[in-house]
Amino acid sequence: MLTRPFAAALMLAGSLISLQPAFAAPTPQPVAAADGIVRLKSANSFDDTVVRLKADVAAKGIRLFDQIDQSGLGAQADLKIGRSTLVIFGNPPLGVQFLQSNPYAGLDWPVRMLVTQDADGAVWVAWSEFDFIAKRYRIDDKPAQFKMAGEVAASIASAATGN
Repeated sequence: MLTRPFAAALMLAGSLISLQPAFAAPTPQPVAAADGIVRLKSANSFDDTVVRLKADVAAKGIRLFDQIDQSGLGAQADLKIGRSTLVIFGNPPLGVQFLQSNPYAGLDWPVRMLVTQDADGAVWVAWSEFDFIAKRYRIDDKPAQFKMAGEVAASIASAATGN
């Protein structure tokens, strides 16, 4: 059973939490290192990097599933972030083999590449390292497939970034 003073305090705290953005701008946080992430700096603009990434996926005959403008989603919620677009693609005959070994690998398949622009204006392409994914899901029966996926991802990132 809640006491009246406690209930009043909860109500006040809830209203302050919901109003918090009106009182103070969010403080930018430094980018933390992340395990198993590969990133490559682009020699191209943000938009050109996204276009080139998608073009190379298509040129390789790989299926493009979606493109998500994360910074646009943030803007719709009045939350500002740097430019960020997630491109999702894959080759089901290859990717589904990982799900055969461990169905939870579907959390990382299809492949995702993130194009971001940092505060200094540098554009980056980032993706999950395939050896890291193999270890995460304890998939040790598909080394050739993981090697191939890693090589293809590196090739796509290189084409997108001009490296």
